[in-house]
Amino acid sequence: MDVPSPMAQADPAFRDDVLAGLAAPIPAIPARWFYDLRGSELFEQITQLPEYYPTRTETALLEAHCRDVAAITGIGDAVIEFGSGSSTKTPILLEAVKPSAYVPIDISGEFLRASAAALQTRFPDLPIHPVEADFMRPIALPEAVRDKSKLGFFPGSTIGNMVPRTAVDLLRAMRDTLGAGAWLLIGMDRIKDPEMLVAAYDDAQGVTAAFNLNLLRRINAELGGDIDLDAWRHMARWNDAKARIEMHLEAARDTSFTVAGHSFSFRAGETIHTENSHKYGERDARLLLLAAGWGVERQWTDTEDCFAILLAKAEAERFAP
Repeated sequence: MDVPSPMAQADPAFRDDVLAGLAAPIPAIPARWFYDLRGSELFEQITQLPEYYPTRTETALLEAHCRDVAAITGIGDAVIEFGSGSSTKTPILLEAVKPSAYVPIDISGEFLRASAAALQTRFPDLPIHPVEADFMRPIALPEAVRDKSKLGFFPGSTIGNMVPRTAVDLLRAMRDTLGAGAWLLIGMDRIKDPEMLVAAYDDAQGVTAAFNLNLLRRINAELGGDIDLDAWRHMARWNDAKARIEMHLEAARDTSFTVAGHSFSFRAGETIHTENSHKYGERDARLLLLAAGWGVERQWTDTEDCFAILLAKAEAERFAP
């Protein structure tokens, strides 16, 4: 029996995005493709780094305010987590809101199932329904939760990875998935000292660099690429005009390679744009949510205003104005 090649088993959307992105006038690959199993593991390491303030700051905010969330939303909703990853922050919310069910949604199926199994051990009586999907689009939720009231959970300032128009599209898709009247608890990173921001995305141990370069390793493994990883280096920079950290893969020297039978060449210094992390002021965050049909009910920040968690409600559709 013939064994299928890795390329034959690759996600067609991954192949299409990589080929289109490498051929684009400004080469770029969507950040969601970072998260194969190895990429997900590396990201979890990033969250533990001393330079990476978002995880510990948001965790402290959730520990301090999830009971406030429960007081506003009530208990017993189905919690729907978008981009659940390892679900490390999730128990804080689950313990406070005492949900009737939990639905973790993630694009990395293997990582998703392992995380759901670990969480099931901690909450043995909680119905858990993992969904492997791209949460950028409206999702058909499991039958068991469709008629329940819902609380969406989107921590980690993942919303910052999207340019504003895509972020609004995502928030609208979440509203469509959860329905009018649903709640959304979302984390958003604040604008701050650029030195602090760059350090968080270019750590001294090189874990973020390994995370970024793992995208090239994945392309080689899944799309039959022959990219020389030694020809590339990680770069993080602050774009003040767009209020975002940008991650790039920069060619350290002239290099050529093939992916899925297509040839590409890069000159030294040219880059592949791999991730944005937009930062939001208080009014920016509210406006972004309002543009997608979410009204902000409460928000909480740390004492240095580094990070915020916001509780929003899906507003009913309205006629003009």
